[in-house]
Amino acid sequence: MEKIDTIDKTIIKKLLTNARIAYSQLAKEIGVSNTLVHKKVNRLRQLGILKSPTFILDAQKLGFLTEAYTTIKLDEPKHVKTVIKELEKIPEVISCSNITGEYTLIIRIFARDNDKLREVLYNKIHLISGVVSTDTVISFETSFEKQVPIE
Repeated sequence: MEKIDTIDKTIIKKLLTNARIAYSQLAKEIGVSNTLVHKKVNRLRQLGILKSPTFILDAQKLGFLTEAYTTIKLDEPKHVKTVIKELEKIPEVISCSNITGEYTLIIRIFARDNDKLREVLYNKIHLISGVVSTDTVISFETSFEKQVPIE
């Protein structure tokens, strides 16, 4: 990992609070030049530390009332890349992680309701070649989400 200094960390923390802050305002708040902020942010982007600023959607307000986590067991490890590509095509699947243990993948699903969740599982995920079984838990709520700590 590339070294990041105190100014980089301060910029990251400020951007996590408000990704839309003007660089001139950011420079003023941390006591450095506008040019330095531009250079630092560009470097952090080039390093892949800062990805793109984005809006976070409220799934419930958009009508997605069921949130679930599903672990997926594959018949053979060689199918993992193909299965991931197929999962990525399903709009309700919003994340996918390759994990250790009995299951190969864990996905996060947002569905309009439990019927739609069942449809996604049985009519989409279970039909993907290589998928042997799934285990799903429904989340009552996401209590919090946060970024990795900047120390």
